[in-house]
Amino acid sequence: MKNRKEDHRLVRGQGLFVDDEQSPRQLHVRLVRSPYAHAEIQSIDVTAARALDGVVCVMTGEEVATLTKPFPQMAPAPANGIRDYCMAIDRVRFQGEPVVAIAAETPEIAADAAELVRVTYAPLDAVMDAVVALENSVVLHENIGTNQVFSDVFEWGEVDAVFESADHVIAIDRLHFHRFSSTPLEPFATLVTWEADGRLDIFCNISQPGVAMKFLAPPLGLSPDLVRLRTHDIGGGFGIKQNLYPYILICALLSRQAGHRPVKWIETRSEHLQASAHGNERTFFDTEVALDKDGVIQAIRSTHVDDCGAYPRYEPLGCVIWSQVVPGPYRLQNIRIKMSQSVTNKCPVGPNRGFSRMQHIWFLERVIDICGRKLEIDPDVIRLRNYVPSFPWTTPNGCVYDSGDYPAMLSLAKELVGWEAWQQKIKTMRAEGRLVGIGIGTTLDSGTNNFGQSRIINPGSPLTGNSEIANVRVGVDGRLIVSVGSVPQGQGHETVASQVVAEEMGVTPDWVSVQVGFDTERNTFTSHSGTYASQFAVTSLGAIHGALELVKQELRRIAAFHLEVEAECLGFGLYDGVPAVLDTTGVKHATFAELAAMVNTRTAGISPEIADLSLNCRYVYRPPFQVPDTQRKYGNLTLTYAAQCHIAVLEVDRQTHNIHILDYAAVDDCGKVISHIIVKGQVLGAAAHGIGAALLERFKYDEYGNLLRNL
Repeated sequence: MKNRKEDHRLVRGQGLFVDDEQSPRQLHVRLVRSPYAHAEIQSIDVTAARALDGVVCVMTGEEVATLTKPFPQMAPAPANGIRDYCMAIDRVRFQGEPVVAIAAETPEIAADAAELVRVTYAPLDAVMDAVVALENSVVLHENIGTNQVFSDVFEWGEVDAVFESADHVIAIDRLHFHRFSSTPLEPFATLVTWEADGRLDIFCNISQPGVAMKFLAPPLGLSPDLVRLRTHDIGGGFGIKQNLYPYILICALLSRQAGHRPVKWIETRSEHLQASAHGNERTFFDTEVALDKDGVIQAIRSTHVDDCGAYPRYEPLGCVIWSQVVPGPYRLQNIRIKMSQSVTNKCPVGPNRGFSRMQHIWFLERVIDICGRKLEIDPDVIRLRNYVPSFPWTTPNGCVYDSGDYPAMLSLAKELVGWEAWQQKIKTMRAEGRLVGIGIGTTLDSGTNNFGQSRIINPGSPLTGNSEIANVRVGVDGRLIVSVGSVPQGQGHETVASQVVAEEMGVTPDWVSVQVGFDTERNTFTSHSGTYASQFAVTSLGAIHGALELVKQELRRIAAFHLEVEAECLGFGLYDGVPAVLDTTGVKHATFAELAAMVNTRTAGISPEIADLSLNCRYVYRPPFQVPDTQRKYGNLTLTYAAQCHIAVLEVDRQTHNIHILDYAAVDDCGKVISHIIVKGQVLGAAAHGIGAALLERFKYDEYGNLLRNL
């Protein structure tokens, strides 16, 4: 397959994104946002805005409080008592929090009306540091009396005993991982109609509809079954689009107020950076590392504090998700981490690419480099001594790394970058006064989330495990039509699913149609449905494969009846260019179209032997998860793991402080490649995301998208 299936429409501008859907009845939303991080709202005057020609309705937080209930919180008590609405009610708690929402006939009128709104604020002291917030000198949510959202100790092994016998103990005072914002090409977008019959129709670019519905329906007092949520093409996600639901709720309320007209909100880039959902900010302090005489880390104890912004919402899930990768790629068995989270006067955080795990992996890489430097052990050597030595490997908290070869990964990365040659070059360059360094980063990430881990932070969590559903049916002309609950945002699901189905059935991908997007009224789906946690290749393809096996069984039964042969003698492939069931003797065949007609078209007098068949099969894939032991914080929290090793040679310009990348190599541990078209695109995309598009010319890839060598 030379081209991705999606590309035909996307590169020709024929995709369907939220803002492409237009109608003369649509209203357009503009939000008035707080300029303060923390302030009391003393008064709001919307008189002039309401009077502007073309403005249909204006809504304040006070109205929201009468029309909705607060969002449910994942946090345990007392943080689950936080009153969190889609707009500020009487106090703003982060800069950019919505205060007034305006729906007008055009985006321009809505923007003009927003300028006419007058809000009087009384500024309050703000707390911007999560560690300081734990002191409660400024309390954001007075009804719970504390800024602390979560606190617990995660401990495995014999930490104190190991420290007593350690050859070296290295102390690290403080490390800090900054908050960040993923910036997909398409920001948040939603088009909502609260229908007159009470149903809610939502066209949006949310990436995890199953979980989002649990936040969206309760505040509106609606049954989830009255909510239709649909997506089509989505311009990137990176996890952040799970956090769209507060804005969906605003549009829903405006639609009902406007006489059930469709209401559209398209986020601006500045709004996205300011108030969408940031990635976790984490401070690590009082870290101690116990090592043996060879630099092998024996134990770590540390205190970590997460900043979740003004409202927990999806948090404190990040306070446990990091433990999916608790030892990273290292053999570390003894760990004690006190994990706390607090609210601050910043934009709420939410799932972003590498949610909570990236911060922890960064921490481990800093720890190993600092220890190597203090013990005068080279960064490649100390990693080799600490890498997981064999697979499968069970981490101290019960996660299972199924496969890998981290030493080989490092060896190849060193070869690609020319490690030994750079050691000499760097000495020469430093002698000339140049600021040059070479560094290694080994990363490990997990895929396919076990939501049972949410019970470690809140025993009352309603979520456990994971699941996905797919439907495969044989169409009138014999093509295979696939529907699955995933919500792609550029990952190429149509291409990958088509290839898998085509290979299984012995046909070409042209005979496979994968339905685009997601729709609760069309797709099969579960509460876990969506694209997140790197799980498509596991859960979605697992569900598709299961549904396909059921279709195969039905095709064999119908063909065996029709051809009067044993079902075990039948296979699948193309006959005269069309999909068919083939007698392995090569004598008989029946096209998929013929067999579909037998059970779905020519049904008068259908034989009882095939009357129960439809060639329209549904399958639920459930990963083999158990609920973790919440006391020991032990259990398999995820299903798959992948690793990468990056080596970079950097120079800092003494005058401009610009960073120049002199050389770079990256090796992954992905094993068998599912689709070279997809993988190459993902590798290029990851490189561009991390080091800039200009560096792509420095790489050469084979036909599977694997990095061959650095040019």
